[in-house]
Amino acid sequence: MFLRTLLDRYIFTELLSPFSVSLGALCFVMLTRELLRLVELLVSKGVGIVAVLQVFAHLMPSFLVLTLPIAGIIASITAFGRLSFDKELVAMQTAGLSLMRLARPVLLFALLVFGLTLWLAQWGQPWSSMNLKKVALNLLRDQLVLALERGTFNEPIPKIMIYVPDENPEQATTGIFVSDERNADDPRIIVARQYEVLMDASTNQVALRLQHGVIHSRPNQADQYEQASFASYDLKLSLNQSGYSATEDRPSYDTIIGQLAQSQWRDPSALRRLMEYYKDLAFPTASLVFCLLGVPVGIASKRSGRIGGFAVGVLVVIIYYML
Repeated sequence: MFLRTLLDRYIFTELLSPFSVSLGALCFVMLTRELLRLVELLVSKGVGIVAVLQVFAHLMPSFLVLTLPIAGIIASITAFGRLSFDKELVAMQTAGLSLMRLARPVLLFALLVFGLTLWLAQWGQPWSSMNLKKVALNLLRDQLVLALERGTFNEPIPKIMIYVPDENPEQATTGIFVSDERNADDPRIIVARQYEVLMDASTNQVALRLQHGVIHSRPNQADQYEQASFASYDLKLSLNQSGYSATEDRPSYDTIIGQLAQSQWRDPSALRRLMEYYKDLAFPTASLVFCLLGVPVGIASKRSGRIGGFAVGVLVVIIYYML
C-alpha cells in the first residue's frame, strides 16, 4: 500500500515539472501580443509600473484558459514519455501494476486542471474583464492628465492632440488647445480658456470639460468654414478609442436562452454569446481530455524522451486547433 502511495506521488511529481515549464512558456508567448503596448504605456505614455502590472494581472485569466489545456497534455505526454524511455513503465508493469492503475494520478491531475480552467472560464474571466475596464479607465484618465502638461503637444489617444500653453503658471487650468481628427470628414480645432477632467465609469468614458471657448471646423466641402462659441463643451474620449477596451459583460445562460426564445433563435448577438458560453465550457473539457490523452500518446512516443514528448504534445495541440 505504501509503495502505491509513493508511486502516485512520484508520477504526480513527474507531471508538475513539465506542466509548470510549458505553462510559463505559453503564457509568455501569449503576453508577447500585449508586450509592445504595455512597454509603450510604461515608456512613451508615462504610465506607472504599478498600473502596467495591474493590466498584466487582469489579462492572466484569459491567457490561462487557453494555455492550461495545452500545458496539461504536454505534461502528461512528457512525463509518460520519459517513464517509457527510461524503461520505468516496464518495471512497473512487471510488478503487476496496470496502465489504468498508473493513470490514477494523471486522473487526479486532470481533474485539478479541469477545475481550475472551469473556474477561470466561468468566474475568473468575467471578474478580470470587469476590473480591467476600471483599470483601463484610470489609465485613460492618467494619460489625459499627463497630456495636459504645459508647453508640450501630447496625443493621449489616436487622432486627439492636446496642447496647454505654459503662460500664467499660477493658474493651473487656464488655456487649452485641442485638435480632434477622429472624424476625417469634420476635423475640429478647439480653443478654450478653462478645462476640467471628468470620468464616468458607467459609460466607459473620460471627458474633458472645456469652458468659454471656440470650435473651428471645416466640413468635407473645402469652401466652407464654421466657427461656434460655447460656454461649456464636453469632449468625450471613449474607452474603445483608447485601445484599452475590455471584454464586454457577458449575460447568464438563462438570459441568453430567453433572448433567443423571444427572437425565435434568430438574434445573431444572442447566438454569438451562446457560442462564447459553450466555448467557455469547451476549454475546461479539453483540459480534462488532453491530460488523459497524453498517457497513451506519451507511451507511444517513448523513443523521444522529454524533449520529444514536448514536441509531440505541441503537435497534437496544433492539429486539434486546426480541426
